[in-house]
Amino acid sequence: MLSKFIVSFFAFAMMSSGAMAQEETAPTAPAPASVPAEENILHLDLSTGGRVTIQLYPDMAPNHVERIKTLTRQGFYDGIIFHRVIEGFMAQTGDPTGTGTGGSELPDLTAEFHAFPHLRGVVSMARAEGENSANSQFFIVFYPRFALDKKYTVFGRVTGGMQYVDKINRGEPPANPSRILQASIAADGKAPPAAGAFSPIPEKEISVDDLNAPIEP
Repeated sequence: MLSKFIVSFFAFAMMSSGAMAQEETAPTAPAPASVPAEENILHLDLSTGGRVTIQLYPDMAPNHVERIKTLTRQGFYDGIIFHRVIEGFMAQTGDPTGTGTGGSELPDLTAEFHAFPHLRGVVSMARAEGENSANSQFFIVFYPRFALDKKYTVFGRVTGGMQYVDKINRGEPPANPSRILQASIAADGKAPPAAGAFSPIPEKEISVDDLNAPIEP
C-alpha cells in the first residue's frame, strides 16, 4: 500500500509540475493600454471670463462622449454661441447655426439613458422629440432638474469654472449671446485663448440653498 501511495504521489507531482511549466511558458495577452485621465476631460473656454472643466463619463455614455470628443477635436464647437439660456434651468449650445435647429454632419446618436441625476453642473445631450435624435447640442444645468433624469443622456459634469457658466447671458436667444471661444480635450494640452478674448461679467451672488434646491419642471 505504501509503495502504491508513493508511486501515485510521485505521478501526481510530475503531472502537476508539467502543468505548472505549461502555464508558466504559455503566452499571455498584453494588458490593454490605460487611457490617460486627461483624455476624458473637456475644457470649454467661454467668453464670460475663463475656462470650464468638465469630467466626461465614458462608462455611462460611451458613444456620446466619443461624439463630443470627435467634434471638439474637429474644432466644431469653437465660436458657437449659447442660443438658449433659461434662468434657473440650463444653458444650451452646440448648434453652429445658433437657431437651435442645427447640428453636425454626423448621424444622430442612439440614447444612452442612465440613472445619474441632473444635478447642478451636469452636462447632458440636447435632443428633439425622438429619444435617438441627439447629435451635437448639449446643455449645462444651473440647478437640479430631476424631471430630466433617464430622458436625456448625461455625459459629464462641471468640476471647475462653474462661475463662468453662471455668467452666461440669458435669453432664447440672448440679445448678446455668450459663446464657446475654444473647446479642447485636456490630453491635447491646448492653452486658453488670449486674455483679451474674454469678456468678464460681474459675478452674481448665489446662496448654497439656491444651488441645492430642486426645480420643478
